[in-house]
Amino acid sequence: MEFNPKSETIQGVLQESRSLWAGTTSVVAMGDLLTLGAFSMVPPITNTLVGTFSTEREALAACKEKQPGLLYVTESLEQGYGIHLANKVNQVSPKTRVLLSLHRENQEVVREALDAHIDGIAFVSSIGKGIKGDFFQSLSAIANGSSYYPKDVREMAGFQKSQILNNLSGREIEVLEALCRGMNNKDIAASMVVSPETVKTHVSTIISKLGVKDRTQAVITSIRAGM
Repeated sequence: MEFNPKSETIQGVLQESRSLWAGTTSVVAMGDLLTLGAFSMVPPITNTLVGTFSTEREALAACKEKQPGLLYVTESLEQGYGIHLANKVNQVSPKTRVLLSLHRENQEVVREALDAHIDGIAFVSSIGKGIKGDFFQSLSAIANGSSYYPKDVREMAGFQKSQILNNLSGREIEVLEALCRGMNNKDIAASMVVSPETVKTHVSTIISKLGVKDRTQAVITSIRAGM
């Protein structure tokens, strides 16, 4: 991933995301030392950082000790594996939200990431430009308590359609699709022209019908059902 902290695009995105990061702490784990260094030098990110690491062991120890609000990780690390790290962080720091950037775009690695119950996944190649790119959109979704699984990631997972979603109403399917795109209740309500409370009720019903414990698991279950 090419990351130039001085570029106008990156600076614009980071300024937009400053408010989203306010009041939280983060750990960044990347195998590419140049990219890792670039991240650590950008003020909006630096202000939240409690550590930047290139190995699974060091990042895991930091997450266990610091309990950060966010772990931003790539699957490729200098030592270890980012998806294994994410899985372990879910156990030692369950409130830490995990955002994974994937260099490898194949079915196997996407399904492996789904198994780790990661909160958000984006391909490095589709990070894009400005606030409409996956970089900002994923940060925004995770900061707002949503999940982020864009269409290209869901399609790469390649699951066949199953019967598990048949118990959901049309409105509930619409809400679930919005959850996959990282939308929060307020944004979903605006797009559907309903109240946030109605969306909240739909989300609770979806979670109950799918037999899962939270929004992220509902999204992952829907992807496995071929949504």
